[in-house]
Amino acid sequence: MYKQNYRSKLLEDAVEQIASLPGVGRKSALRYALHLLHSPAANVEKFTSAIARMRTEVRYCPDCNMISDEGVCPICSDNSRDRSIVCVVESLRDVLSIENTGQYHGLYHVLGGVISPMDGVGPDDLPIKALAERVGRDGIVEVIMALDTDMEGETTALYIYRQLASLPVKVSTIARGVAFGDDLEYTDEFTLGKAIVNRQLFSI
Repeated sequence: MYKQNYRSKLLEDAVEQIASLPGVGRKSALRYALHLLHSPAANVEKFTSAIARMRTEVRYCPDCNMISDEGVCPICSDNSRDRSIVCVVESLRDVLSIENTGQYHGLYHVLGGVISPMDGVGPDDLPIKALAERVGRDGIVEVIMALDTDMEGETTALYIYRQLASLPVKVSTIARGVAFGDDLEYTDEFTLGKAIVNRQLFSI
């Protein structure tokens, strides 16, 4: 049975899928669906093809776990980057946020999440062991913790710090220009850039 607001099951299905995206309400989803409905078929084909290709063809860098169109990601393969420093982040969004500051020129290690027992995510579910192996193998002299400053981020940073304690590497954390509980993704570029530059030694 068609819903009163749509009169079309096909339109309803499209709205449902678009509304499933983070931050998209049903009114916005309807607007996007109607825009696509009235767009040239070639444009819609390009749109859907780009999403399908992203989902099926994007790979993960074997070094840092960031997404890549090929094997090693562009950052890890860039010889101008400082290869002695690795910045630990939760997600690709955090990499983009830090890159936009223009203040950091080292490498990254993307965890793809944080330790969160409530969500069933433990240390073994994250590439923390790979980080320790990387430090021991690649001559890394500093690891920067750039995780969200909420409870899960702090717990993850502490766990990583303890895993690296026996290795000859300096562990630092972004300066507290980023307040407790803040998400890096929503921190302005100036504040985040200063937090990276003015990083401090990690302490318990």
